[in-house]
Amino acid sequence: MTIPFAPQLDRAYMLSQLETLLNIPSPSGYCMEIMKYLEEEARRLGYAIEITPKGNGIITIPGRQSDKVIGLTAHLDTLGAMVRSINPCGTLRFTPIGGYAMHTVEGEYARIHTRDGRTYEGTVLSTKASVHVFKDAGEWKREEANMEIRVDETVKSKSDTAALGIAVGDFISWEPRTRILPNGWVKSRHLDDKASVAALLGLMEWLKREGRTPAHSLKLIFSTYEEVGHGSSYIPADITEMIAVDMGAIGDDLSTTEQDVSICAKDSSGPYDYQMTSRLIELAKRDKLAYAVDIYPYYGSDASAALRGGSNIRAALIGPGVHASHGMERTHADAIVNTAALLLAYVME
Repeated sequence: MTIPFAPQLDRAYMLSQLETLLNIPSPSGYCMEIMKYLEEEARRLGYAIEITPKGNGIITIPGRQSDKVIGLTAHLDTLGAMVRSINPCGTLRFTPIGGYAMHTVEGEYARIHTRDGRTYEGTVLSTKASVHVFKDAGEWKREEANMEIRVDETVKSKSDTAALGIAVGDFISWEPRTRILPNGWVKSRHLDDKASVAALLGLMEWLKREGRTPAHSLKLIFSTYEEVGHGSSYIPADITEMIAVDMGAIGDDLSTTEQDVSICAKDSSGPYDYQMTSRLIELAKRDKLAYAVDIYPYYGSDASAALRGGSNIRAALIGPGVHASHGMERTHADAIVNTAALLLAYVME
């Protein structure tokens, strides 16, 4: 007899966790605060967490059988930026963290995090920001050299900005602008991949609440450098299967919607494991989950990072469908629930 996991999952808990996670700044390499929050939530649920030297978190959940260990990985890090230099007028030139088109951050509010613990606000603008001033403002190419951050302090020179403690190498995070609507729609920056982290927390909450033990031991890896390509490049040696839990892309000839759990058969790193992917499809069909199988030509995951890092594993990739990835993203609570339900179906067998 199968268990309908989706109705048993705590949807409100996952959405509450998602909102909290989205509002903690965590560009790649600046994940100390969000990892501290994850440690606290894991302990509250009754799980111990190990922090690796590079800053990833690993939660081990013993299983009923010891013949294999399944890794589930999602990443806490997001897109962001770093101060590249201070312009003579006091604005900031920045360098991207992660891969995004510059037009997706134009006009966005930013936070500048200094290394002595101060935080300042600013706005991302083109260097030709006003159509009333620059005739070619609309055609001005949105690229790194033509963008800047206007700091919300009284600064008129490079020395004024430096006097605030802002310096080259300071991290910059984007305002998430999170909205969780009563009808289940969720729009925010950084749903990649905090929606998947919320799904993993929902899985953990269900296991603890129901007092259940997975069929095989689990290692849940929360990585902090996925957006720059090496989040889970190291994984514990006892992991034999890994499922990367990351957002499902939407658009072009892809089938995934914002209410589906997306199952990726192949991305830019190549095909995922045939048996694991087939099993995930079978379970989604069996449990009548909204799902789609897709191929992502411009995408890589923490599972592919682990494989490139030399891990001798089988790997698969699933996640909630997210529209406008690496821009102003949107998903639906159903996609998060469906993702957590498919993971539970896989690990409880």
